[in-house]
Amino acid sequence: MKKLILSLTFLFVVRLAAFAVEGMWIPLLLGLLNETEMKSMGMKMSAEDIYSVNKGSLKDAIVHFGGGCTGEIISPKGLLLTNHHCGYGQIQSHSSMQSNYLEEGFWAKTMSAELPNPGLTVTLISRIEDVTATVLQGVTEGMDKRARQSVVDKNLDEIKKSWKRETWEDIMVRPFYHGNQYYLFVTVTYRDVRLVGAPPSSIGKFGADTDNWVWPRHTGDFALFRIYADKNNLPADYSPDNVPFQPKHFLPISLDGVREGDFTLVFGFPGRTNQYLPSYAVEQIVDVLDPAKIAVRDKTLAIWDAAMRADAQVKIQYASKQAGLANAWKKWQGEVLGLTRADAVGKKRAEEAEFKKAVSGKAAFGKYAGLVDEFKVLYDGIRPYAEAKDYYDEITQRNVELLRVASQVNRLVKAYENEGQPGFDNFKKRLLPFLEGFYKNYSPAIDRDVFAALMDMMAKKVDKGYLPDYFTQKTAQYGNFAAMADDLYAKSWLTDPKKAMAALAGTPNDVMTAILNDPACQLASAFEQAYNEKVVGKYNEYDERIDALQQTYMKALMEVFPDKKFYPDANGTLRCSYGRVQGYKPRDAVSYANMTFLDGVMEKYVPGDYEFDVPEKLRELYKNKDYGEYGIANKMPVCFIGSNHTTGGNSGSPAIDAWGNLVGLNFDRVWEGTMSDYHYDLSICRNIMVDIRYVLFIIDKFAGATNLIEEMKLVRPKQAAKFKTPDNEIKPRTRLESIRPEALEKQ
Repeated sequence: MKKLILSLTFLFVVRLAAFAVEGMWIPLLLGLLNETEMKSMGMKMSAEDIYSVNKGSLKDAIVHFGGGCTGEIISPKGLLLTNHHCGYGQIQSHSSMQSNYLEEGFWAKTMSAELPNPGLTVTLISRIEDVTATVLQGVTEGMDKRARQSVVDKNLDEIKKSWKRETWEDIMVRPFYHGNQYYLFVTVTYRDVRLVGAPPSSIGKFGADTDNWVWPRHTGDFALFRIYADKNNLPADYSPDNVPFQPKHFLPISLDGVREGDFTLVFGFPGRTNQYLPSYAVEQIVDVLDPAKIAVRDKTLAIWDAAMRADAQVKIQYASKQAGLANAWKKWQGEVLGLTRADAVGKKRAEEAEFKKAVSGKAAFGKYAGLVDEFKVLYDGIRPYAEAKDYYDEITQRNVELLRVASQVNRLVKAYENEGQPGFDNFKKRLLPFLEGFYKNYSPAIDRDVFAALMDMMAKKVDKGYLPDYFTQKTAQYGNFAAMADDLYAKSWLTDPKKAMAALAGTPNDVMTAILNDPACQLASAFEQAYNEKVVGKYNEYDERIDALQQTYMKALMEVFPDKKFYPDANGTLRCSYGRVQGYKPRDAVSYANMTFLDGVMEKYVPGDYEFDVPEKLRELYKNKDYGEYGIANKMPVCFIGSNHTTGGNSGSPAIDAWGNLVGLNFDRVWEGTMSDYHYDLSICRNIMVDIRYVLFIIDKFAGATNLIEEMKLVRPKQAAKFKTPDNEIKPRTRLESIRPEALEKQ
């Protein structure tokens, strides 16, 4: 087995080293696999400048922000930059009708004015280790999936027990290449993260849903936070005595800007990709699964949007969750569009035909001969369960809020039945804070309309064999879903926070009676039972077989095609992707440039509009062309695009130039390229970044937060290279005198 592991590792290295144009790369291996190509594309730094355990490197400035986004440290005092949409929940939590930071923005002019955010964390990576040999010790070729996983789990437990680390460090081990390799990450998590600055949503969310996932883009999608630590620079819970974190490295900021063809490195925590799925899986995504989810959210978002436009208080309440729901909704639409236009299914089928031909008649590959055909059988089998599962998940667990909260309350019954009073008390301690947050941003009148619309969809779109009898009976009883909604929302105590807290304040027996007699809890329980008995059991059976086959298929692809490129799918771990600043042509007679300017913001401006209003101060700065040192030739850059391979989780990732300086902030992908989670096409897949000069312009000229600018290290690496100076750092108080915009234009 050890020989097999070493052989696989060698094959990975050889194959990956030959092809590294796209993909999300493990920083530990850049020196071995990618450095030569990166330098051929214009990179001036070394692989060790990007990832090192012996000295401060770029990795020490990159954080996993809130578990779902990326952020970067941009000052020696722990100042952190991420996306506005990544910090949206925190900005919303501090907002009220009296201090509406979503609408007005927020800027802390002193550290004492920075706002704490309970529960928000950032995680840094100390080092990465290849632990494949240890994790797969005892695994043999003929093991079935469960036996293999049992061995792997035991080995993982042993690693977690024995791995040497500091008391403030944690470790996590993640599978790569569908379980054919494993890497260990030593992490440090900081728990005191404070809000420092955020532009108004008219800048940070400019274009909102209309512009989401599209290019050209004009969104200043950024927010500033600060990491705090104890006096020893170690993680600590929030305390007024904590001090700003001192990083091993922070990112200098380049004022030179970017141009077509410039090298760009995006460093962050991409969430999940599936580049190696078979054609049958991609076909199901395009034809069945994405359309189902899109249809559900179509109805919810239309109802939410109308309510938000009609009521300012509702707009604040629903802003964060509306943004979250709409983000995936629009992404799925672009995904279907891109996969269809690129003929991803056809291309994968051609690859599968090539695979079949390559293994045919070859004894060494005989064990792989039936892989593709087996995929077809499994995906045909899982299709009805997968479709029903998506409708259940979307409707009962995400879009109808009453059913979602009822499902949580029902868990209290199970806790009491399974664990008695201790289980009841423990779960109730977790449930009450959840309910407090839930009711803060909940409108039963809006949710009632969503319920009526989506129950109608549930009845029409989900096969009756997968629905609960209770739901069918209630449907017949009421005759229409509007009447059913009116009665349910009138009778359920879950629609009223005071009634809910009162119902949960009684003895366990009283609480059980209240829950079991509540109509919303009864309906949620019926859906859950039918889901478990009729849908998810069979779905999981197929999914487990598909997962085992995918692991074998990944291994087979790398063995059968030694000259093809294979990079690891994203799995929420630290990765690098590199590319160039580059425009694109999405379709016939349409060509996009690589950069947008403030002129475009003003062209889109619609006074008072929910998505396209522009603050008066920004309009005034534009009118006077008052851009300071951040503009170029009387124009203010706003966003640019590049060919970096990114996905969800890369939100907030830094766009880094050839010298290791910050030039932009990743926040999106183009509409046609959202398919890149399944199929990357270099001709149209582009990531969208806020130009760092626009970020600085908003902080400095718009907000007047010069205290933040003075923390940063501003540099001009292109000028430094041209005039052969160390780094041409710009001192805060002499910046204006040191920069000639007309000189930049010639670059």
